[in-house]
Parts: sequence; structure tokens; C-alpha cells
Amino acid sequence: MNAEMVLTAFGGVGLFLYGMFRMGEGLQKAAGDRMRRILETLTVNRFASVAAGMVVTAVIQSSAATTVMCVSFVNAGLMGLEQAIGVIMGANIGTTITAQLVAFSLERVALPAIAIGMVMRLAGRRKTAKGFGDVLLGFGMLFLGMSIVGDALEPLRTYQPFLDLMLLGRKNPLIGILVGIVVTTLLQSSSAVTGLLVTMASRGIVTLGMALPIILGSNIGTTSTALVSSIGTSLTARRTALAHFLFNAFGSIVFVPFLTPFEKLAATTSADMARQIANAHSIFNITVTVLLLPVIPQFAALICRLLKGDESIVERGPKYLDARLVSTPFMAVMQTKKEVLRMAKLCIENLETAISIFLGEKRDRRRFDDIEDVIDEIEEAISYYVAKISQHDVSDKDAKVLTSVINICADLERIGDHAVSIVELADYSFEHQLPFSEEGIKELEDMMGKVLEAVRVAVEALETGDKAKASSIVAMDDILDDMERELRAKHIRRLNQGICYPASGVVYLDMISHLERIGDHAVNIAEQVLAA
Repeated sequence: MNAEMVLTAFGGVGLFLYGMFRMGEGLQKAAGDRMRRILETLTVNRFASVAAGMVVTAVIQSSAATTVMCVSFVNAGLMGLEQAIGVIMGANIGTTITAQLVAFSLERVALPAIAIGMVMRLAGRRKTAKGFGDVLLGFGMLFLGMSIVGDALEPLRTYQPFLDLMLLGRKNPLIGILVGIVVTTLLQSSSAVTGLLVTMASRGIVTLGMALPIILGSNIGTTSTALVSSIGTSLTARRTALAHFLFNAFGSIVFVPFLTPFEKLAATTSADMARQIANAHSIFNITVTVLLLPVIPQFAALICRLLKGDESIVERGPKYLDARLVSTPFMAVMQTKKEVLRMAKLCIENLETAISIFLGEKRDRRRFDDIEDVIDEIEEAISYYVAKISQHDVSDKDAKVLTSVINICADLERIGDHAVSIVELADYSFEHQLPFSEEGIKELEDMMGKVLEAVRVAVEALETGDKAKASSIVAMDDILDDMERELRAKHIRRLNQGICYPASGVVYLDMISHLERIGDHAVNIAEQVLAA
């Protein structure tokens, strides 16, 4: 064993990993953005979730990538914990496809595949053709990499320290599992580790008994990617990453006492040692999925007990806009009004959060950002929904409501944008440690209170149709305008007297400007109520 052998082997592994990445990327290009949509739409129950996880992982060639995708979906509120657990189970089965491919020992077709793939990549005009070219390139690189690794590691057949380690791992499975965990964590791919074992078995370097503990360890090691990606995410997303770890760890623990019968079972599946290892990998993941699939709700409950805490997830997208009601304008208009009210209440929450952050209070910034995204999503969805309703026979009264809805949504969206700007001012002030005079803070708090009250009352008037409340907000328009001019004049006087720090003054002026504009939008909403 020498440095050249080690470097050659690592080069082969690198080529394998790149080939696997390239093949998955090519399949995604050829399939468009369907993989994400599969995860978003085909997870209606536990069985569909498992199937979606299998399909997506078989295509993108990485269970870790699928799990990371799950974590991001859960963090965004697009998927629940139980759905994510089902996808993870399916991903573990889907990732065994790579080992099965490697077991075919297709090294002879590696270079022809690369040649054909390169021609398709260079000559192809359509995105799909280029995508399939990448698939062939990746396919060829994958097998070429494994061939290089196999040739480089050939001397290990007679290298006693390596043989001693493998025998020790077979006698003490915990050592083999630890080796699998460490190597997989370093390579960030259980498929690469299993592919290595399959290739080494085809060269007579390892036996089935030596490979099994490492396979168990690789299934634990592959969870490191999701665990790292969950840092700083929502509670439910962290629970998803933990579920991935516990699922794989549970499977390994269950199989350890039965390694001998497991080895005998895998040995009966094929006469070829490499195929036996690939089959063992598949049997392990399928068996663990079958064991836990019926108890997903209980498993999810266990995860919630281990990672305690309450987290209100912001429901993404529209909630009340039912496409089936578009042909019944009266009902569709009612649903649209409900969605507008939902949007309005989210705007109030974000405005309250933004003001609290500016005043130095600790608030959930992740929820704030999620709500801002949802506000934008709802406005876009309402605009599309209203356009669809308008294509039908709409009464004059409903048409007037729909016009009002579009105007109100625009005002609400702008209130949300001003809330974001207030948070940015708060961040700037904190980052630069800007001081504010006591008088200036009191003035801001006074104006913030009036503006918040104006928005709340305007939304209440919208919800109840109370024209008296709407009139009271319209009357506040001049009051807020006068207040903004008065505070601006007071600030300039303090600035001339040297009481205020100039940089703080810029933030102060921007803040009262945002508050005055928010007040204008509240008045606009009230005017729509009066015009109804």
C-alpha cells in the first residue's frame, strides 16, 4: 500500500461521485422540475410519500439530497412531519439503485457511454437531449470511477493490516458500523460506500460478511447531511432530520443481532458476491421501511417528544381559493373575501413583529420572513383567481367587490413591504449601534401606536363592513400626515441643537416616512369599505 494507490483510489471515488452527480443532474434536466413537484404533490398519504421518495431518489441518485429537500419543504410549511418520514423511507430504498447498477460490472461500456454522452451534449439542441447526454456522461464516469477504484485497491487482497481490520469488523460488528459511519460522513454518500464495497467484492477484496456491518454504518452516516442542513431551520424541519437519523439507526440496531442469518439470506439471492452485497443493501432498507411504515404516526409522536416545543407553522399559499368554485361567481367571491381577510391578518402580525423588532424586542424572524413570502403568494393567487372569476357571468355587485379586492390586496402587500423595510432599519441600527434620544423614541412609539391602531381598525371594518369604523380611519389621514410633518420638524431642531446623532436621524426620518405611508394604505382600505 503506497501513496500512489491511495491517490488513485480517491481519484476513482471522486470520478464516481461526480458521475453520480452528473447523471442525477442530467435526469433532472431531462425531466424538468418534475422531481420537486412529485415531492410537493404526491405525498398525500404514507404510501404515496414512500413511492415519491423512491422515485425522486432513483432519479437524483442521492438519498441525502432528497432528505435535504424534505427538510427545506418542511421548513417552508409545504410538507408535514409524517409525510417527510414517508419520503425518507422511500429515499432509503431508492438509493439502493446505485449499488444494483454497480453490481452489473458495466466497466466495458463506461467509455462508449462517455463518448455518446459527449456527442449528445455537444450536438443536442434541445434541453432534453442535452439532459440525456449528461445522463450517459455521468453513467460512464460512474463506472469508470469504480473501475479505477477496483484496480487501485487490488493490492489490498494481500495487505494484512487491511485484512485484519476487515476480519475485526466481521467479528465485532460495531467496529464495521463505525467504519461505515466515518467513511460515509466523509464522502457524504452512502451510495459511494456501497458502490465501493460492491466493486471490491467483485475483485475478491472483501466478502459479504465483511461488507454487511459497513453497509449498516453507511446508512447512519448518510444522515449527517440532513442533520447539518437542519441547523437554524424550524422545529419541524429539525424533527425531520432527527427522524432520518433515528430511522436509519433503528434499522442498524435491529439488524446487528441477526447479521449471521442476514448474511445467509443475502447469500441465497445470487451466486455473485458483488450482487449479494447490492441485494443485502436493498433488503435492509426495504425491511426497515416495511417494519416502520405502519407506525409512522407513532414514530412521528416519538420524534416530537424527543424534540419538544410548539411551533406554529405558517400555512403556505392560498387557503380558501377553490378552483372548483370559479364557475359559481357568488361562492367564489365569498371565498376570495375570506382569503383577503387572511392576508390582512398576516399583514397585521408582521407589522406588529416589525415594530417590536425595531424597539429591541426578540421576535421569531423566521416566522416573519415566512409570513412575508405567504403575503406575496396570496396576492398573486388572488389576482389570478379574480381573473378566472371575471371570465364568467359576474353580477355588477360582485364585479365591484372583485375590483375592490384587487385594490385592497395591493395596499396590504405594500403594508407588508413597509414592515420588511422597518425590520431592515432595525437591523441597520443594531449593526451600527445607533443611539436615539429619549424624546425621539417616545415620538416614534406614539406614531407606531397610532398607525398600528389604524391598520387594525381598517381590517376590522373590512371584516365586519362597519362603515363607522372605516370613516374614523379616513379621518385619521390628515392627523397622521400632520404628525409626520411635525415629527420631521422636531427632529431637525434636535439635529441643529446637536441632540441627535446624524446617522440615527436618517433612520428616524425613514421610519416616520414608512409609518405615514402605512397609514395611507390603511386609509385606502377604509375607503374601499366605504365605497362598498
